[in-house]
Amino acid sequence: MENDQVLADQAILVTDGTIIKIVPMSDATDFKVNPVIDGGGAYVYPGLAEFHSHIPVAQNGNTELQEEAMWLYLSNGVLRIRGMIGHASHLPLKARIDAGELDGPRLFLSGPSFSGSSVSSPEQAAQMVSDEKAAGYDHLKLHPGLEMDEFLAIAKTAKELGIPFGGHVSLAVGLKASLENGYKSIEHMDGYVEALMPDYSKVLEPEKAGPFTMLLVKEADMSKLPELVDLTLKTGAWMAPTLTLFDRYFGYKPAEDYRNAPEMKYMSAQQVQSWINAKTPYEERGTLTKENVQPYLDFRNELFMTMHEAGVPILMTSDSPQVFNVPGFSIHHEIELMSEAGMSNYEILKTGSVNPAKYFDQEGEWGVIKAGASADFVLVQENPLVDLNTLKVPVMVVMKGKVYDRNELDKQINKIEENHKRR
Repeated sequence: MENDQVLADQAILVTDGTIIKIVPMSDATDFKVNPVIDGGGAYVYPGLAEFHSHIPVAQNGNTELQEEAMWLYLSNGVLRIRGMIGHASHLPLKARIDAGELDGPRLFLSGPSFSGSSVSSPEQAAQMVSDEKAAGYDHLKLHPGLEMDEFLAIAKTAKELGIPFGGHVSLAVGLKASLENGYKSIEHMDGYVEALMPDYSKVLEPEKAGPFTMLLVKEADMSKLPELVDLTLKTGAWMAPTLTLFDRYFGYKPAEDYRNAPEMKYMSAQQVQSWINAKTPYEERGTLTKENVQPYLDFRNELFMTMHEAGVPILMTSDSPQVFNVPGFSIHHEIELMSEAGMSNYEILKTGSVNPAKYFDQEGEWGVIKAGASADFVLVQENPLVDLNTLKVPVMVVMKGKVYDRNELDKQINKIEENHKRR
């Protein structure tokens, strides 16, 4: 992943979960190892990411849904997860995976989110930052509803303690102040949509703005965008676009059409129904017509590519499990939309591999296939630089040196399907 060149006929030596060296097959006879796994001519790449995940919560100590989500990610070649709505039950989940007691991707966890309902004062907000850092969370997630003084207290304390933070942009704070005070990532891009509005007061009126400012995009003042892009680059912020969330949740395709989508068999009937119930009110109000939705999706694609082409670093994100976005499978929907928007296959692969490692200042430790890196990689049948569809069915997944062949992956997700079989 240092460039888009394909190295043919290579052998990878892995010891104790680490890539020791990579050599041409003609030199592999020097490897005195067991077992030797024949890749069968497959292509190897570092795997994908879901860097906007809502990891399930363990209910009364029941970790079944958490463990199912981990297998759904692994079976789709998704090897690194950034949790974005934290819960205390996520910490032991990560500990079990790190200890090798449970199969799963590499996890980076946020604590419980900071929002208008969880934050009551600057002092309480600062204490909440300290508590989450002490608990062992990796970053902070901010939701809407924060007042400026509360936000500044969060930002100040987070920087003092060295814990990254980001998320939604609160209306009382705004994009500029968020970026200038240390936001590491902007989720969903809606903060940019709001910042481009010539009449900000309309953003504050849900009936006029619609979900995520959908109904106002035709009023966006694009002359403001270059300044926002420059500020984003100057402050080093990252972009988490979650294109598939908006395509599915706020798209014009009817909610009922998703009920029998192939991947829904890995979710409970109750979960799927709750997602239908979440979208249906927008349909009943007449918000999600093609006339309203298509300009919004086109605008988001334009914003996405403008930011990318300017050099703003992008993270692979789909917001799963969220409305009609099933863990693992939704990343492939995200990839399709990134490609349709105009991003190259190689740049798409970067958003799920080297970029996430850079985001957490762990560049070279994982997300690449080179000596010294963790043995986290995926084998696929075709060249993903040519055919992105090959990413949907990994031949084999290797996570910290542990090998999962297709039979094992299928066995695990078939169990999940059986757990949620419609009776």
